[in-house]
Amino acid sequence: MQRDSNIVCFCSMKLKKIYRFFKYHLWSDEFYVKRNFYKSHGYKLDLNNPQTLCEKIQWLKLHDRRDFNTLCADKYLAPQYIGEKFGQDCIVPILFSTDNCKDICFENMPDIPFIIKSNHASGQYYIVKDKRDVKDWRKIQLMCRKWLDVNYYWFDKEWQYKNIQRRIIVEKLLLTSKGEIPNDYKLHCINGKVQFIYVAAQRQKLGCKHRLMYSPKWEPLMFAWDGKNVNVAELRGEEIEFPQSLSRMIEIAEGVAQNFRYVRVDFYDVDGKPYFGEITLHDGGGNDVIEPEEWDLKWGKMLKL
Repeated sequence: MQRDSNIVCFCSMKLKKIYRFFKYHLWSDEFYVKRNFYKSHGYKLDLNNPQTLCEKIQWLKLHDRRDFNTLCADKYLAPQYIGEKFGQDCIVPILFSTDNCKDICFENMPDIPFIIKSNHASGQYYIVKDKRDVKDWRKIQLMCRKWLDVNYYWFDKEWQYKNIQRRIIVEKLLLTSKGEIPNDYKLHCINGKVQFIYVAAQRQKLGCKHRLMYSPKWEPLMFAWDGKNVNVAELRGEEIEFPQSLSRMIEIAEGVAQNFRYVRVDFYDVDGKPYFGEITLHDGGGNDVIEPEEWDLKWGKMLKL
C-alpha cells in the first residue's frame, strides 16, 4: 500500500510539473489571461470590445508594455522616481538592500522597527519590530530565498514584473504616534484623475481588514473590489475620517497618472503626513471582482483606451 501511495504521489508531482510548463511557457499570454478571467469573472473576456474596468485592465496588461512600467513596478526604483519628481519627504527610508538572502542577518539589520520585503512581487513581506526578538534568522533567509526565486510575471502575465532585477529591501516600519500600522490608501486613477480611493483600514487588529471605498471628496461609495460574492456592508465596516494628507496624495497620484490610462498609487498617512507605498498597474491582476457589477461598467465606460 505504501509503495502504491508513493507511486501515486510521484505521478501527481510529474503531472503538476507538466501542467505548469504548459501553463507558463506554451500558452500565449492572451490565452492565459482569457482563461484566468473566465475563471474569476464567469464570462468570456472580449478584448476586441472591452466594456468593464476589469476587462480594460486585461487589455492594458497585454498591450501596454513599456520599460517605464517596469521601473514603476519595482519597489526599489519606484520610490527613487517618486522622490525625484515629487520630493523626498514622502519616501519611506530604505535602510538596506541586497540580492543575497544571506545578508539578511542580525548584524545588517537596523535597530529600529523595519519591514523586509521583495521589490518584484506582491504580498512578500515580513515585519520586525525588534530584531532582538528574532529567534531564527535562517528561517527568514530561506523565506527571502523563495521570494527571489519567484518571477511574479508568470502568475498573471503582468509584463512589468518580468524583467525586474530581483532584490530584498529593508524599509523603516511606519507607525503612528499610537504605535499602530497606518491605514493604506489606494488611489485609483482613470484618464489621469483620481476617481475612487480604496482604504485598507484597521490593519493593526488581527483578522480585521476593512475595505472602504470613497470618492476624492470623501463621499462613501457602496461597492467592493475583492473576491467573488463579497458582502459590501460587512467588508466596509465603520466609516473613517478623511486623512489630513489627502490633497497631497491626490496631487502625487495624478502626477503619476499622467503616464497611464489606469493606475493605482498607494500611500500611508502617518499622523497627517503622507508616505508613498507603491504603484500598481493592474489591480488584482484584473481578476478581482467589482460588486455590484454596475460599478465595473461605470468605471469601464469612463476609461478611454
